[in-house]
Amino acid sequence: MKKIISIIVAVMLIAGSLSACSNKQNSDNKQDSQSVSNNSGTKKLKIVTTIFPEYDWVRTIVGENADQLDLTMLLDNGVDLHSYQPSIDDILKISTCDMFIYVGGESDKWVDDALAQATNKDMVVIDLLDILGDKVKNEEIVEGMEHEHEDEDHDHEEDHDHDEDHEHEEELDEHVWLSLNNAGIICDKITESLKKLDSANADLYQSNLNSYKEKLSSLDAQYKTAVNESAVKTLLFGDRFPFRYMTDDYGLSYYAAFTGCSAETEASFETVIFLANKINEYGLKSILTIEGSDKKIAETIRNNTNTKDQKILTLNSMQGITSTDISNGVTYLSVMTDNLNILKDALN
Repeated sequence: MKKIISIIVAVMLIAGSLSACSNKQNSDNKQDSQSVSNNSGTKKLKIVTTIFPEYDWVRTIVGENADQLDLTMLLDNGVDLHSYQPSIDDILKISTCDMFIYVGGESDKWVDDALAQATNKDMVVIDLLDILGDKVKNEEIVEGMEHEHEDEDHDHEEDHDHDEDHEHEEELDEHVWLSLNNAGIICDKITESLKKLDSANADLYQSNLNSYKEKLSSLDAQYKTAVNESAVKTLLFGDRFPFRYMTDDYGLSYYAAFTGCSAETEASFETVIFLANKINEYGLKSILTIEGSDKKIAETIRNNTNTKDQKILTLNSMQGITSTDISNGVTYLSVMTDNLNILKDALN
């Protein structure tokens, strides 16, 4: 990947250089028009984000100064974070931006190579996992969950168990945005960086941050109340499980078919029966999935329970939100509010 990205960036820079040599005046005029592109005559900040929550946090903090911002969300067509690969255009946007925000986990390994080739060496780079530090959790394998090492050769069971434990120690759960508490910490960092890049509007950014964090805190309190008032404290996912940060925030336990970053799409008979038995044991009235699921695993689990009447509910992990969704008014807070309502249903 590093070699490919290096070649891509080199080709783009050479092409740009040749174009400039052939018509330097036109190139200079074009650069000026890109730098001074708003009514106030100030330079637009170019900010590139990988996923929707980052994008929404930036535009919320900037607020009424949106016309002074060139904001890009790379994963804007519903592509999952875990399968995304940057295009040539994506690499170019990152190379020249003023601020780049990304998650920083295993799925973002391509970022190191892209940043190494960036032409803007003064770029502010925000790595969510780095910001959160010891608040970042490891992916965990809970009882009954499918995982990729289950079918390894049993003759080497001890070695594989050791390697597996090591791998899970090293593999971090990337879905940090699904904690309202984490969102506040990340927004603090984004605001701090924006104020340095655009000190003239520092007071506005701080004011917007303060207002937004009040909303985050209010929603967090609603989550706590909902959980405290519910008789059920266990969730069951017939799907991947990217919600560990949320369940840990509110003291909920869970069972699931797969980890949050799993690429598996089919659950074994043993996993289905285990999860169905847990529904029977806890008397659960719902089975959860995430957005984009075909719900087949959840339906199979339901069909193997005693009552076969559980509702199948969907929590939104915000990994498939598109530009169209944003245009239709979807925000981080609106999704987390919808998730709260689904959670209330699942817990009651």
